[in-house]
Amino acid sequence: MALGFLDRSRTVAPPGWSRWLIPPAALSVHLSIGQAYAWSVFKPALEKSLDLTGTQSALPFQLGIVMLGLSAAFGGTLVEKNGPRWAMFVSMVCFSTGFLISALGVATSQYWLVVLGYGGLGGIGLGIGYISPVSTLIKWFPDRPGMATGIAIMGFGGGALIASPWSTQMLRTFGDDPSGIATTFAVHGVVYAVFMTLGVLLVRVPADDWKPDGYQPKVAAAGRMITTANVSAKNALKTPQFWLLWVILCFNVTAGIGILEKASPMITDFFEGTSVPVGAAAAAGFVALLSLTNMLGRFVWSSTSDLVGRRNIYRLYLGAGALMYLVIALTTNTSKLVFVLCAMVILSFYGGGFATIPAYLKDLFGTYQVGAIHGRLLTAWSTAGVLGPLIVNAIADGQKSAGKDGPALYSTSLYIMMGLLVLGFVANELVRPVSEKYHEPAAVPAGAGKEA
Repeated sequence: MALGFLDRSRTVAPPGWSRWLIPPAALSVHLSIGQAYAWSVFKPALEKSLDLTGTQSALPFQLGIVMLGLSAAFGGTLVEKNGPRWAMFVSMVCFSTGFLISALGVATSQYWLVVLGYGGLGGIGLGIGYISPVSTLIKWFPDRPGMATGIAIMGFGGGALIASPWSTQMLRTFGDDPSGIATTFAVHGVVYAVFMTLGVLLVRVPADDWKPDGYQPKVAAAGRMITTANVSAKNALKTPQFWLLWVILCFNVTAGIGILEKASPMITDFFEGTSVPVGAAAAAGFVALLSLTNMLGRFVWSSTSDLVGRRNIYRLYLGAGALMYLVIALTTNTSKLVFVLCAMVILSFYGGGFATIPAYLKDLFGTYQVGAIHGRLLTAWSTAGVLGPLIVNAIADGQKSAGKDGPALYSTSLYIMMGLLVLGFVANELVRPVSEKYHEPAAVPAGAGKEA
């Protein structure tokens, strides 16, 4: 399927190739597709120019997240088989073309084309691009897998910090009418294609017998969580470990996205009517602060996991995260500082959970088809992307209809999120090394990626 320049065999690094060129290649893709977190920049202009409701203007983003999980799940095996260059190229074509189709949709007032382009085709680009460098980074950095994947996935969290002001400025320059929005979308498509092409050209895979200088794989002792064996993507789905990690990721993301999606109105509602109300500008600053914390948490916490172990770091994410929700629920609106700090910690754990899960998978299932396994696990993200906002918004709407306001709009949601994190904590405690009956034969090379 992957021919010529894109073929995996054409991307094997020659002797002496620096592995430190791989993180920039991964970042070129993740910083681009991370634009998805800045979709809200386009919502007011789309609602005004195409006469849309807030729910309608959110459809491209929601479909994009769903397609991210589905394409990562169903395309993960192809990514492993055809290699990262093929995957990055497919991601670039889908993501950039999605913007161009969206531009056509706005220009012709056919909003369904925006939903199909950005959410459908662009969402496929998100999913394939998200997993494209993961197994490659793990194979290049077997000594520091948490740090390596954290660098790339930090880019996805930080993409919005670049895209948000850039997109805002383009809408000011070209206008927020249909013509201006279409031009903005078209420019996005072209610029992201160029930027992502850098990753396509730069990425390499290590030779099967390559290892870092001085690196000696740890021998897995009985009961250890790090294995030297390998498990195929097909067999991984048969293990309880995979489904425990699915629950862990789903609940950790649900808890984080519950705040992230509702951050601006939540902080405004919490402190409305107090002596320290939060205005629109301060609320926007709070959202930016959470985005920064989300991005930094992906690198800091995943790197820390290389030192303390994956199970221990998830104990922190899930246990301390539940504690932060409890503190917010108990202090209500008595301290703005406590609210902001707790939200920052929760969002850092949200980002850290994304960045650490590939290394957790590598520990349990080996490097053989870790990209494909990771892709299947990302269906947990799709589920959480619907579940988190649904819990927070539905309960807040119900409480508002009942005549309540302030922290009362969110108190039930806070306790639900705390409960989900506790369940995730229990799931993490149940993780054990994968049974030998699921292991591949020892002759299978760790760098192989044959179809599962």
